[in-house]
Amino acid sequence: MTRIDERGCHVSGASLAALALYERALAAACNWRTGADVLAAAAQREAPRFAMAYALQAYLLVCSRDPRRVHSARTVLARAAALPGNERERMHLAAIAAVLADRYDLAKAHLSDLLARHPRDLLALQAVHALDYATGDIDGMIERVAGVLPAWSNGVPGYPSVLAMHAFALEEIGELEFAEERAREALASNPGNARAHHVMAHVFEASERADAGLSWLNAHAAAWQPDTTVATHGWWHLALFHLERREADAALALYDARVRRERSTDVSDLIDASSLLWRVRLQGIDVEARWTELADAWDGHIDDGFCSFSDVHAMLAFVGARDDARARRLELALAHSRRSTRHGETTRRLGLPACRALMAHGRGDDGLAIALLASLPTRAHRLGGSHAQRDVLHLTLRHAIDRMRRPARRPSAARSAILEARLS
Repeated sequence: MTRIDERGCHVSGASLAALALYERALAAACNWRTGADVLAAAAQREAPRFAMAYALQAYLLVCSRDPRRVHSARTVLARAAALPGNERERMHLAAIAAVLADRYDLAKAHLSDLLARHPRDLLALQAVHALDYATGDIDGMIERVAGVLPAWSNGVPGYPSVLAMHAFALEEIGELEFAEERAREALASNPGNARAHHVMAHVFEASERADAGLSWLNAHAAAWQPDTTVATHGWWHLALFHLERREADAALALYDARVRRERSTDVSDLIDASSLLWRVRLQGIDVEARWTELADAWDGHIDDGFCSFSDVHAMLAFVGARDDARARRLELALAHSRRSTRHGETTRRLGLPACRALMAHGRGDDGLAIALLASLPTRAHRLGGSHAQRDVLHLTLRHAIDRMRRPARRPSAARSAILEARLS
């Protein structure tokens, strides 16, 4: 039986009850709330031939930096592919299959074609937005969201999430005032939209308004912290505002109480932890005990061969922990990465030189670190992530330059030897 979802898209195999569960799952996913996977599974049980319920479940898996989660979507795709579906649904499955084949550009092309025909397909927009973010496709991100906006209006279910996606894309291209306006518009319609609160954090970070960022995140913690997929990342943003104010103790308190309290093994959480500790390290504060725990948590991802953005953050942990053995293992794994793959290409151009720069910085070879990092800026966005996240490389470059300009004082024994040599 064919039914129509809340945005006018035809869906196959859904009962009314299953479609209601699917809409709740999609809203949770687009608002970055937890439980979307549980609701999608419930929709499948209610209507086992509901193709879009499987597509949603698959996207929740493939839009990840963890290859194990991504690959687990194969069985979901196989179930969906065995079901009858309309042209739009088949285009979704083609996009998911392309991601599983490591053809992200092809997946984005499928989703772009889909959106050209069905601009109110919220799941397609959500998925391609996530893939643009993962691949650092800033131009594609803004173009795709802006392209569908004329088909949307206030009152259409999901519109606040579309506004939040547009706001994030605007922030990433430097349109900070417009981004803030869009985020506030999204929040006026849905104050619990965690991704719109996330955009506000980025706007405050990009405009160097740490006080405003702290005030906003603290005042709205009830909206972005409980039962969201962005909770750890929100605490990371809060800690960054403290670091901007040179309040490293407050940042480390958030690291201990929020970022690493549960010792999460989720790759996104590990990325936030590495980035935060490294920034504290750049402020001259020793956090070695924390580094050891984090390096252990990254160990199982050394051979992922999947995401250069993750590789860089794993290297931050290994260098921070002074774990030369693991750092070398990761370097060798990247050096032997297959260059014909998506990961191989980003490794060759970005991941490997960035990781070698971090290793050089860790051992005090600032000349090499500067040379490697200085070659990255024009294409560093292809690592994926946001400007705020990739800024860790810029901060490292600046730190290396400062160390070369102002060398640390030599140990007292060395200074004595130098003075004796001058007097003799």
